[in-house]
Amino acid sequence: MTSQEQTSRGLPPGKMPELRVMPSPSDANVYGDVFGGWIMAQVDIAGSLPATRRANGRVATIAVNSFLFKHPVFVGDLLTFYADIVKVGNTSITVNVEVYAERNRLQANIVKVTEATLTYVATGPDRKPRPVPPIESLM
Repeated sequence: MTSQEQTSRGLPPGKMPELRVMPSPSDANVYGDVFGGWIMAQVDIAGSLPATRRANGRVATIAVNSFLFKHPVFVGDLLTFYADIVKVGNTSITVNVEVYAERNRLQANIVKVTEATLTYVATGPDRKPRPVPPIESLM
């Protein structure tokens, strides 16, 4: 195990998760490995939550800038998703998402399984891009 993997064995201190979910057998192949597409969908949901708050309304995913599966996810893993806004443009919001799997919960084995960066665009009722409001207007 690398030193980076060792440092990622716990959940990030002081951060609030955006989403926690446990995959079920219907989310996996016959070997119990969770489908990457299912994980991607959950990452998209987790990333959209802070983007929606920052946009003060509807957002749409416009890009998956990067997506790395670091370790497999298994049925029964408790997944915790953390999402942080890293960039705000005129109409776009870029979010980093990190996913941790809590395995063998009696042994508290936690592994960082996925990391991704996605970009969302704020949209209006017509589903066309609209400006992201200034942060001051949201307080």
